[in-house]
Amino acid sequence: MTVVNIIEEAETLNAKLAPLSLAERLSFVAGLDVRVVFTTSLGIEDQVITAEIGNHRLPIDVVTLQTGRLFPETLALIDETESQYDIHITRYEPDQADIAAYAAKYGMNGFYESVEARHACCGVRKLKPLARALAGATIWITGLRRGQSANRAETPFAEYDAERHLLKINPLADWDIETIKSYVADNSVPVNPLHARGYPSIGCEPCTRAIKPGEPERAGRWWWEQDEKRECGLHVGEEATAVAAR
Repeated sequence: MTVVNIIEEAETLNAKLAPLSLAERLSFVAGLDVRVVFTTSLGIEDQVITAEIGNHRLPIDVVTLQTGRLFPETLALIDETESQYDIHITRYEPDQADIAAYAAKYGMNGFYESVEARHACCGVRKLKPLARALAGATIWITGLRRGQSANRAETPFAEYDAERHLLKINPLADWDIETIKSYVADNSVPVNPLHARGYPSIGCEPCTRAIKPGEPERAGRWWWEQDEKRECGLHVGEEATAVAAR
């Protein structure tokens, strides 16, 4: 399939998914007879998607990036989630040789010293494991929402990820945080206790802080950097071609 074909397919999927409920969006994608992978960070959005996958027994592979620097609360939530929904969450870890090479060049916590070093750390602990997690997949499901940050304000339901040459599906693109919280409360979804302590967006422990009143949801991620568009590289690429929501 050519790039043009995939972009056209993303455009078609975007239109089909827009009027559907979350359960319908996930069921539709799960029924496409291709390998579908959902990457969860165990954040509140991702927990909603996991609940729908587990409750409806959808044939979607659920995976997480066990970076080696996650909060203890996040690690405990992986086990709790597996137990509640009777699913297996596959852990993808960084290669220890890559960790050693990073530490030799930058220091284990060198990510505080420069954007280059921080991107290199994300590359080792997130991007390389993600590549292994998505190997053989045609569709990648994420918990991206338009309300998470200004950088994500145009998030479509379906887009072509040019860097990984696959379709990315964002079934919660149009959900706001209050809708997310209502779903969690109504369906007894287990969530990270750090959310209640001021952490709306949770990543690696050294790189995440609680946000202050009035700050955007992702202000606590890589909080020492000044670039408001800061991302780890999982969902932002210069070549990515997004299909605007219609």
